[in-house]
Amino acid sequence: MQGKTEARFRLGVDIGGTFTDIVMIDREGRVYSRKLLSTPHDYSEGIENGVRALLAELGVAAGQVHEFVHATTVATNTIIERKGAKVALVTTEGFRDVLEIARFRTPRLYDVSWRKPEPLVPRDLRFEVAGRLAADGAEVTPLDEAALGDIAAKARAAGVEALAITFINAHVSPVHEARAAQILRGLLPGVLVSASSELVPQLGEYERSSTTVVNAYLRPIVTRYVQSLQRRLDAIGITAPLMIMQSSGGIAPARLVEDQPITIIESGPAAGVLGGARLSRHLDLGDVLIFDMGGTTAKATLTEAGAYAVSPETEVGGEPMLGARMVRGAGYPVQVPTIDIAEVGAGGGSLAATDGAGGLTVGPRSAGSTPGPVAYGRGGTQPTVTDANLVLGYLNPEALVSGELTLQTDAARAAYAELADRLDLEAVETAQGVHRIANATMLRALRGVSSEKGRDPSQFALMAIGGNGPVHACSLAEDAGMTRVIIPPVAGLFSALGMLFADVEHQLVSSFYQRLSDTRSADLAALIEGLTARGNTLLQDQGFAPEDREIRILADLKYAGQTSPLTVPYADALALLAKNPDAEGDGQAFAAILAAFHQLHAATFGYASEAEPVQFVAIRAICRGVPDIPRMPENCARGNERAALTTGRRACFIGHGWFDTPVITRAELVAGPRMGPLIVEEYDTTSIIPPGWEARIDSWNNILATRQSA
Repeated sequence: MQGKTEARFRLGVDIGGTFTDIVMIDREGRVYSRKLLSTPHDYSEGIENGVRALLAELGVAAGQVHEFVHATTVATNTIIERKGAKVALVTTEGFRDVLEIARFRTPRLYDVSWRKPEPLVPRDLRFEVAGRLAADGAEVTPLDEAALGDIAAKARAAGVEALAITFINAHVSPVHEARAAQILRGLLPGVLVSASSELVPQLGEYERSSTTVVNAYLRPIVTRYVQSLQRRLDAIGITAPLMIMQSSGGIAPARLVEDQPITIIESGPAAGVLGGARLSRHLDLGDVLIFDMGGTTAKATLTEAGAYAVSPETEVGGEPMLGARMVRGAGYPVQVPTIDIAEVGAGGGSLAATDGAGGLTVGPRSAGSTPGPVAYGRGGTQPTVTDANLVLGYLNPEALVSGELTLQTDAARAAYAELADRLDLEAVETAQGVHRIANATMLRALRGVSSEKGRDPSQFALMAIGGNGPVHACSLAEDAGMTRVIIPPVAGLFSALGMLFADVEHQLVSSFYQRLSDTRSADLAALIEGLTARGNTLLQDQGFAPEDREIRILADLKYAGQTSPLTVPYADALALLAKNPDAEGDGQAFAAILAAFHQLHAATFGYASEAEPVQFVAIRAICRGVPDIPRMPENCARGNERAALTTGRRACFIGHGWFDTPVITRAELVAGPRMGPLIVEEYDTTSIIPPGWEARIDSWNNILATRQSA
């Protein structure tokens, strides 16, 4: 991707558990879209079918697509479903069971039945090798290279597809890992080798080992998927380079993602957050809580002044996460920068059932796209949140995806009638209960990124995206004490649109474990210079000229003895050092870092201990390619608006009763504000505006809903 390329059409594709979303945008900001059911047997098949159909509908030649950006759940699903590669681990003698021991953490403190997740590498495929480096990188014991031949033979006999290498203190010196990787790659052609020093040269033996193993576990699957997708794009005739959304909010070439699939684990959710943050900053919308409800899960992210928090570590393969501050231990830690997203198992496909005590439950299991909700008529028999919303009148059975997907209302009602009999309730009461339980579950996600971090959600606007987000947005906002809701254009496809606002980005990290009081600026400067050189090389390889590169330096710091660090921008300190490159400058620079760290710690945890010594943990570089054309269009409008199959009015159950509710399109709001109850029906989503709320359109074609009464 060239920094100076002016694209005629840019195309974004987001794969979810239920739907595949395709969005194309031109230079004027006109958006063309298509939504279709995902193809879990081969997700790239759904992409090819949808892209071909959209190009044919618009009469656009494949060669006119100059940018192709993709967000995918392939990495996430591979871990959740435990369908990754057969992996072996090569580690330092005495560290074979690091994955088994893990950390003494549990997501449910008083649940004695809870068990740690099984390691992704069984014990018989975890091999020890003699060789040891000291904490300062000095060699204590030479690497036993001869033993690597025996390990390779055992791995080959076991049919290993990928191999992870993690040696003690490799974050300080990579010499042993680099030599072992060289030998094993030569002995095991076709086996994908991941070395921790190439991925995450960071402190934390277990976390570094876990990250490397997860990368190895994903590599063959992600590589096959990316190559399959590339073949399909070649068959279509799209010559634009394949770019993939990363968990940190930037995009990267597919060839780099093949080697480091850990960077795309939260690819899909990151796209929606990035798009929402860029939009709120572009329009000066203030502080916003982004709420993304799809078919399987609901996600929430807090943005302040258009900026979102990025956590240096995440967990995968466990229960849905409630944000970076919540108790960890349910999954496998991965040391990659990830947008701080709270996630719960509540989506349109979440299954409604009764528990052992006869109570009503919703999720976290989902019907997915196959068989899907009962109303889809694809074999589903257990009612879902989507079925509840249909029974309540929120969805038009003839107009979902503009009629391309018809819903079977009678089947949904029958499923809820059967569930209601078990609860001794009416079908509508049961459907309303499911809707409200789903809201209560999603409220946990909103609080996980707001009140759990000392923020008052009532002071934020709620931006609703995802196919189901606008259906629940206003009622969820009421539950959270919020009075403003923003529903952007193409809300149901917003992750696919949002990734087109992202920049090419690479995040680099290097361990720097020193007390701040003992740190010499020359050592720090040398490390930063090395990171900057690597970043410049990556961006140069992608065609960005020196003036089109932006590199930001950040530092991970913590109080000495503390477990988790916080990431602090280093720009102010660099500026001070540049002006005063002497001992006095060092003091001013480090004082600026200390002040920033104490302030961030107080904002995050509610206190700062300024008398405590502070320690560097790592230095990070965010390397961004700056395009000469703005990624965010000045305005946004649909270019292939499909006619809505509306009837003008529909009975809708809101709160505690039925309302004869007008059904309109987004375009009809241009004439002026409308009071609820109101249903705004679109190709990709439906917005429910309850009584007491007013809806209007702004200059960017967003629906702005405001609560008028308590």
